[in-house]
Amino acid sequence: MTAVESRPSDPSDPSDPSGPSGPSGPSGPSGPRSPERRKREALERLVRDNDVWVATADATGEPCLVPLAFWWDGAAVWLATRDTNPTGRNLRSSGRVRLSFGHTRDLVLVHGTARTLTREELPAEVGDAFAAKDGWDPREDHPSYVFFQVTPHVLQAWGTVSEMPGRTLMRDGKWLV
Repeated sequence: MTAVESRPSDPSDPSDPSGPSGPSGPSGPSGPRSPERRKREALERLVRDNDVWVATADATGEPCLVPLAFWWDGAAVWLATRDTNPTGRNLRSSGRVRLSFGHTRDLVLVHGTARTLTREELPAEVGDAFAAKDGWDPREDHPSYVFFQVTPHVLQAWGTVSEMPGRTLMRDGKWLV
C-alpha cells in the first residue's frame, strides 16, 4: 500500500499526532514538518478533500477565484465546470491555473496547466471516478460542462511562516522530495 492509499490522518482526532492538524498543528511546538511529511500530507489532502479554490485570469488580467469539486488521479487534478463561465473560458484560453487546497494554516498550492476535454473525449473511468468521489456527475448535467485535466508543475505545502523555507515540494512537474 502506498502512502496515498494508506488510511489518511484524521485531523479531527486529537490523538492522531501524524495528522496535518494534530496536537501540535502543521508547525507547532515541535517545529516545522519535514518536507517528506508535508509531501505525504499534501498527497493525503489531494485524495481526501472534496473541493479546491481555482484561480484563473482572463486576457486582460481580470482574476477569477471559485471553489470547484475535483478528483486527483495520482498525477493530475480533474475539474469540471461550464465552458461558458469565466473559469471555463479562462482555462480554455490560457490553460494557466493555480489551485489552493486546505486552509491558510495548512495549505497546498498547485501551479499547473489545464487541458480541456469534452464529455465525449473524457475517458469513462475518469468521469466515473469523478462522479463517485463527489456524488455529482457533470456528464449528466448541462451540456456546457467540460472537464479540465490540470497537470501540476509546482506544488508547495506549508502551515505557518516557519515552513515557508523549503515549501516547494515539486518543481517542473518533478518531486524534490
